[in-house]
Amino acid sequence: MTDVRHYDVITSPVITEKSTLLSESNQVVFNVPKTASKPEIKAAVEALFGVKVTAVNTLVRKGKVRRFRGRPGRQSDQKKAIVTLADGQSIDVSTGL
Repeated sequence: MTDVRHYDVITSPVITEKSTLLSESNQVVFNVPKTASKPEIKAAVEALFGVKVTAVNTLVRKGKVRRFRGRPGRQSDQKKAIVTLADGQSIDVSTGL
């Protein structure tokens, strides 16, 4: 049985052109909370999707200043995890959990 906390670690998959190109090299991109560590991300992906993870790379995209109705506002920072899967493993992110 999967631990409920794993669902808190993996917020959502990132579906962009870049992440689709990464899927050809056995990599999947997920949005994660800023407090999530690499071992937590690895354990969550392995438990939720039943795959073997070989590496986890993380990056923080800094929030941008945007204007809304003429007033400047700030988008929040986002942390992303690029998960490398073992050979022969794959995750179909177009289907839900």
